[in-house]
Amino acid sequence: MIGEGVLIESLTHPSITEVLSVSRKPTGKSHPKLKEYIVPDFLTLKEDDEKLQGYDACFFCAGVSSVGKKEAEYTKITYDTTLHFAKALNPNPAMSFIYVSGGGTDSTEKGRMMWARVKGKTENDLMKLPFKQSFGYRIGFVKPAVGQVHVLKYYPYISWLFPVIRILFPFMYSTMKQVTQSMVYVTQNGYKQNVIYVKDIKDLAKRTIK
Repeated sequence: MIGEGVLIESLTHPSITEVLSVSRKPTGKSHPKLKEYIVPDFLTLKEDDEKLQGYDACFFCAGVSSVGKKEAEYTKITYDTTLHFAKALNPNPAMSFIYVSGGGTDSTEKGRMMWARVKGKTENDLMKLPFKQSFGYRIGFVKPAVGQVHVLKYYPYISWLFPVIRILFPFMYSTMKQVTQSMVYVTQNGYKQNVIYVKDIKDLAKRTIK
């Protein structure tokens, strides 16, 4: 869901000149800025893959729910795959890496919630790589982009609540446009902290080009 939304908003952002979508299946979208690279298994990527080089940032939005998964399986999908992909980019000071984790992620890696520990370790180890800067995006409820097809199954049933959530829980709600605008801003300018919360997303979105 986040990946498709960020893709849609990135294609219309004036500061972005080219987008490479790396995914297991075609996006089904066509745009002058868009290139696609189909990779059935991210763990097969090699560090010298020329198709992944020359970009200013990676917006890593892939992920799965931990429901029904053992820790080893969830770790392989969430931690191993993400770190392998990041290393395949040949981390360097000219590139920023943005990892969409989620609210509740555990930076101590010692909490009771398995998924939160795994995501916390993923964030922590990404920040050790020699990128310009790495960010853990702890998003909450996100309003889908216009024209978005892939959304969580329950979203159509709660979409009428978004105006209420925005008022009652302002630091749990943002739009896909705000998420993408903030990603562009931190890519271009950096930020004082590596963990980005919803309140930061909204503040950063105001600073970038509308």
